[in-house]
Amino acid sequence: MAAPKHRFILCFDFDGTLVHPESDPVYHPGFGQMIQALRSQGAAWVINTGRSLGQTLEGLAQYGIFYEPDFIIAQESDIYKPGFFSRWTDYGSWNRKARRAQERFVKDHQQSLQAIKQMVETHTQASFITGSAGEMGIVGSNDLEMDAICAYIDSHAQQYPDIGYHRNGIYLRFSHSGYSKGTALSELARLLGLNAAACFAAGDNFNDLSMLDPRHAHMIACPVNALDPIKQVVHSRGGFIASRRASEGMMEALTHFFGNSPAPGA
Repeated sequence: MAAPKHRFILCFDFDGTLVHPESDPVYHPGFGQMIQALRSQGAAWVINTGRSLGQTLEGLAQYGIFYEPDFIIAQESDIYKPGFFSRWTDYGSWNRKARRAQERFVKDHQQSLQAIKQMVETHTQASFITGSAGEMGIVGSNDLEMDAICAYIDSHAQQYPDIGYHRNGIYLRFSHSGYSKGTALSELARLLGLNAAACFAAGDNFNDLSMLDPRHAHMIACPVNALDPIKQVVHSRGGFIASRRASEGMMEALTHFFGNSPAPGA
């Protein structure tokens, strides 16, 4: 039997958007019921996260989320689909292209990356981190400091548009600007024969901004626990700001955009 055709995409960040450690419950099981109802209408459920694939699967198990997503976008750019025996595999050639682009990015922008590193080490209390595989990032001491660091990085990006990063609070990871949560969502939509008009996206932090963009999703939302700058962007783009945290807020958002589904429970 042929796999059912996906008619639209429901794309969610994980930490802070679907699960929230300070909420009770941390994850509302009614969310899964709503997802299943929308799946029956042709929805593809996507988790789009900064976690690795393994960390995402661990998180699903940890919080008792037993409905397997249709796709996972891990580390803000890598697209995976479930295969046989619960093994997840690359979907299309996107992941291979992203990894090659990242390798070129590090080589091509050594001068800028070193200038950023020097600025961080001499003018801030933040730490510049280099991983064993050549990945680079920054851990700030507070949000205001990270705001200033991002502004400095953005000044380099004006001259070198390939310079990008994924920011989550005081944590930042450098990346090729062409590979983000937003561009990965659009690539997934393309592979499914869809476009931004058929995409819903929701997130709560800075690294979600790329997908909370009408170029990638015409329907956008955030939970009430989203950072204020994220709420401002969602509001300015005509999106929905929920009155509840995380999964319960996402139940509100699904009801707002897809009103024929059950309303959130208490």
